[in-house]
Amino acid sequence: MLEREKILEVKGLQTTFFTDDGEVPAVDNVDFHIREGEVLGIVGESGCGKSVTSLSIMGLVPSPPGKITNGEILFEDQDLTKLPEKKMREIRGNDIAMIFQEPMTSLNPLFTIGNQLQEAVKIHKKDWSKKQIYNRAVEMMRLVGLPRPEGLMKEHPHQLSGGMRQRVMIAMALLCDPKVLIADEPTTALDVTIQAQILKLIKNLNKELNTAVLLITHDLGVVAETCERVVVMYAGKVVEEGPVDAIFKDPQHPYTRGLLESVPDMRFKKERLYSIPGNVPKPGSIKTGCRFAPRCEFAFDRCVEETPPLYQTTEEHQTRCFLFDPKEAEKHDRTIVKS
Repeated sequence: MLEREKILEVKGLQTTFFTDDGEVPAVDNVDFHIREGEVLGIVGESGCGKSVTSLSIMGLVPSPPGKITNGEILFEDQDLTKLPEKKMREIRGNDIAMIFQEPMTSLNPLFTIGNQLQEAVKIHKKDWSKKQIYNRAVEMMRLVGLPRPEGLMKEHPHQLSGGMRQRVMIAMALLCDPKVLIADEPTTALDVTIQAQILKLIKNLNKELNTAVLLITHDLGVVAETCERVVVMYAGKVVEEGPVDAIFKDPQHPYTRGLLESVPDMRFKKERLYSIPGNVPKPGSIKTGCRFAPRCEFAFDRCVEETPPLYQTTEEHQTRCFLFDPKEAEKHDRTIVKS
């Protein structure tokens, strides 16, 4: 099987917010890539930098107070961080599209569903006729499983259920056949049945259209069912990256292990559900050392004195933990972080 080419590559990305309390690096030196037709998951607790990473890729970080202060976002040999806004508008929604968390706040309550869907096509397909644009909007609504699409074109967002609004957002994102689709927690506000339908829809569209999907979530069950590779983030940094199967079978970073142990297991009755000790640090509060060290039961002196790099543990698996530094192999037992 031929290796798929990288379609989007993030290198050393740093997105900083300039506040009254000083500079806050919400995303700090983040690296990852996504290949053509791949589903890549980014997982982590709230506040770890997942959504800011996606907004940085889309060029939608609010400025002020936010700004990309370092790094590259490479898409088809272009660095998106250096493109003028006019050029970025041509890419945004056309080549790279995004499904936002809350469809009710993303859809304009004053305009019909049809108005909003057709507007997205008009911006990027200027040579299309009104009939072509209308037919495209109806076609995409039908593709995402919405009933009576012609009727829905005349309705307003408040007349639709949560699941239907989310499908409208997916249809809107797919209108121009994007090469990369960013889904920022697309099932957060939905019930379990609708969640399963939306995830199945995204997976089917990925297979049928060969669209690369960047799925941002805090739900490890969603990652296990949907993604091929996963990036684990904590406090603005990538702490582990690798194939989904490898990370679920052999989590190497203590934080990843803690996330997996926190998932309820219905097969076994436990007296108490495991929780990671301590709290997520305030962004920018930890200047040196591993950001997970204050909560890590395996931390030692070096963890609070130096910032660990990403160690390549296998060909496709890497982790940001000193326990995998060859220099520490004799002093510390690395098996303590294995499940």
